[in-house]
Amino acid sequence: MERFNVFNCSNVLIGSYFTDDVGCAHENREHTLIYLCSGHLEIEERGERTVLSPGDCAFMRRDNRMWLHKSCEGGKPYHSIVLKFSKAFLKEFYLKTLDRELVPLDSRREKLSLRLLPRNRPDIRSLFESVVPYFEAEKQPSEEVLKLKMVEGVYVLLNTDRNLYASLFDFVDPWKIDILDYLNENYTCDLSLEEIASYTGRSLATFKRDFAKVSDLSPRKWIIRRRLEAARDLIMAGKKTVTEACFEVGFKNLSHFSRVYKEVYGVSPSWYEPCGKVI
Repeated sequence: MERFNVFNCSNVLIGSYFTDDVGCAHENREHTLIYLCSGHLEIEERGERTVLSPGDCAFMRRDNRMWLHKSCEGGKPYHSIVLKFSKAFLKEFYLKTLDRELVPLDSRREKLSLRLLPRNRPDIRSLFESVVPYFEAEKQPSEEVLKLKMVEGVYVLLNTDRNLYASLFDFVDPWKIDILDYLNENYTCDLSLEEIASYTGRSLATFKRDFAKVSDLSPRKWIIRRRLEAARDLIMAGKKTVTEACFEVGFKNLSHFSRVYKEVYGVSPSWYEPCGKVI
């Protein structure tokens, strides 16, 4: 079993096995289920820390960035299994597999980007333990088996909470991701307009049209204005220096930050009193 570090099956089913502690930044491009077989996993996201022990399973929502620290524990290696759900698969599942008469339209998309599932569920344990032999043999399961495991994983989530319908199928109109909610959560990220449109369940043209309904600014100007507001709050509260605030809110260049800050607020970002009031 010590033959593999990471065993990737079509970027759908991924096994990780480490005998040393490992830390890494993780950007979730797809909805993900992660199950811990052994070891210890600490996930940090926006200052919040969640710890997974063997037998724990967590759902990581698409389009969020996290820091993962994987460590050995009790003489046992770190061993986890990840199941990813592409948007194409979820659309096909919604259209061809799901009984839409049973879909709860009062489902509401959660703002949580990480959810720890209840422990000791036989459906979760059965799902992940059934694929362990593939990793031990370093043999990739067939596409049919992979798809069956993905379907099984979707039902694990849908049987957990009705609000996960809205998270998984956020490309459906009733659950289409609110643009301003998404941008307020991710304005510090370096994302293209094409990525933002995709992450909110829209084409680029639809995104621009929908954005014009909620703001008089262009998307790029809205993001700059939101970053400036956040930086101003940090500086005036005395929580960060000008340089720290600049880079924390997503600007890449200090001189550019100072210039646009002065254009909007009429003073440079460094022109403030210790108590936090603008002179």
